[in-house]
Amino acid sequence: MGIRDLVPWTRGQQLATRQEPLDPFLALHREVNRLFDDVFRGFGPLGRAGSPLMEGQFGWPRLELSETDKAVTVSAELPGLGEKDVQVEIANGVLSIRGEKKAERNDDSRFFSERYYGSFERQIPLEGVQEDKAQAEFKNGVLTVTLPKSEQSSRNVKRIPVNAN
Repeated sequence: MGIRDLVPWTRGQQLATRQEPLDPFLALHREVNRLFDDVFRGFGPLGRAGSPLMEGQFGWPRLELSETDKAVTVSAELPGLGEKDVQVEIANGVLSIRGEKKAERNDDSRFFSERYYGSFERQIPLEGVQEDKAQAEFKNGVLTVTLPKSEQSSRNVKRIPVNAN
């Protein structure tokens, strides 16, 4: 296996030789895929095109949002970070998670790396939570923020009946 086989955008691609008949639909499919790859390569998080943040991937860190009758819980995967590397704030109904992951080593011997280093920020709009009672816990690379719901948010829920046709 060569280095070229480790690069994800070259896996499974075979160069057409003159002896092989070229299927026009397969060629069109490959060209459209290449065009989409070229368009989306180099974009950082939404609204920050060209930034060094997580090139080619939107929305890092990955989040999980869950809701019960009493609380809203936001979990973020932050592998390789500690609680001192992360800042959590809530203001005006928006939960902000930001931080920075620094490179573990600084050398130029890497040919290809899919690891992420740099700053990040995610903002999650939340309504009907008690901002002053929010709690955050960081364990095994997962940040969990729990926000109790306000009493008013449970009263504002209106159930809508679903009719079958």
